[in-house]
Amino acid sequence: MISYEAYKLIHIFGILLLIFSLGGLCLQATDDRARVSGRERKLLGFAHGAAAVIIIVAGFGLLARLSISHGVTWPWWVWGKVGIWVLLGVTPLVIRKSITLTRTLWLAVPILGAVAAYLAIYKPL
Repeated sequence: MISYEAYKLIHIFGILLLIFSLGGLCLQATDDRARVSGRERKLLGFAHGAAAVIIIVAGFGLLARLSISHGVTWPWWVWGKVGIWVLLGVTPLVIRKSITLTRTLWLAVPILGAVAAYLAIYKPL
């Protein structure tokens, strides 16, 4: 059985990987000098997808360790975190389709991460 601390470490690793991959995608989308090949873009996309899977698996493991059952009875802070991670999950599509929003996302991604961290730490709702 995996401990709460191990799930937390895996979850944080996934978050770092996700933000790293989104940063790389934003950079390549906004800077002509930083344009990456299709292979490198695929690597960033793979890192983003793997990070999303790691985050969700470790996140549900953390919920299990907190004795929070799945389903409609989740506390509001859990729903808030799920919503934030869904937004961060579709961010590469927005980056690819709208270069004008990329600079905004460069600021919004860390802010969304901070809000998710706040919800996880303080569990306000």
